Amino acid sequence: MPLSLAELAQRTGATLRGDEGVIVSRVATLESADEGAIAFLANPKYRPLLASTRASAVIVAPEMAGDTALPALVDANPYAIFAKVAALLHPRAAVPAGVHPSAVVDPAAKIAPTAAIAATAVIGAGAVVGERASIGAGTIIGANASVGEDTVLHPRVVVYDGCVVGPRCIVHSGVVIGADGFGMAEEGGRWIKIPQVGRVVIGADVEIGANTTIDRGALDDTVIEDDVKLDNQIQIGHNCRIGRHTAMAGCVGVAGSTRIGSNCKIGGAAIINGHIEICDNVMLGGGTGIYRSITEPGLYSGANLPLPHAEWQRVQVALPRLPELQRRLRRLEREVENARRPQHIGDKTGDGRADDSGDRGEIDS
Repeated sequence: MPLSLAELAQRTGATLRGDEGVIVSRVATLESADEGAIAFLANPKYRPLLASTRASAVIVAPEMAGDTALPALVDANPYAIFAKVAALLHPRAAVPAGVHPSAVVDPAAKIAPTAAIAATAVIGAGAVVGERASIGAGTIIGANASVGEDTVLHPRVVVYDGCVVGPRCIVHSGVVIGADGFGMAEEGGRWIKIPQVGRVVIGADVEIGANTTIDRGALDDTVIEDDVKLDNQIQIGHNCRIGRHTAMAGCVGVAGSTRIGSNCKIGGAAIINGHIEICDNVMLGGGTGIYRSITEPGLYSGANLPLPHAEWQRVQVALPRLPELQRRLRRLEREVENARRPQHIGDKTGDGRADDSGDRGEIDS
């Protein structure tokens, strides 16, 4: 969808520098851009490419605007402006409203007239699909579940009975919302399944990546608050609560009954133990294991550096000995410190401290 720089500036809030009549139709990298494309520079590492890019315009931060003569959208957060521009130039294709003849819709379901239900989708009794929602091919929405307005469920999503997906969400293929939590009681060498009677409740503007699973609560609901962004292949256990504006990278695992605060950023493959709390504004490095609650905002990391296998084996053998080695090191440090202290005649303490008579300069007879 071609737009002028003037319109892009007005709709994104960026400052326009240069020819406002330049028309762009797509976004591209500085290196691959050509005429008609707008490129962006967010990482200073690529600053030299500004001089050679063939883009028609660029998106830059104020401190880099002087590095190019091209028309530019200037903003302190060029990556956010790029995101807005990309959405304007590459809008989601409109899906015609209506129910495909091969879809199976229970008569007791409520489908908004502007919603789109694709081929082979299944909508259960009492389910609600909001205005302009798009339900992909083969997607299943269980009985009494609801999908908010302008939400997109891509093909082969499963929303179990009673679960709620809020407005303006994007749910990618393979996502399962509301499967049973892993609740079992052990008796006599056998497992007794605990019925999972809670729901999953997902707020507004949430995006859920492909093949991510969110378990329903055992008693209370599992809750994903507004503006949460979940990458692919994430597991959220039952009765968890994820605070608004929190983002998780791929392959994160969150065990049951864990509460994660707002504005958190969790790196890929992080593992979070159950029944703990993580406060607001926490960042977890990729691969970090969290086994107790975090009460102070900040960055936490715990992944080990890779080692050659033989060296890794030696490290693992040494790990159980660390407490004893630490005690021995402290003892040696005290001995060295004592040895360095001046000794006095009449020292009775054995640790380098003179007794009272020595302090007075007297000789003990």
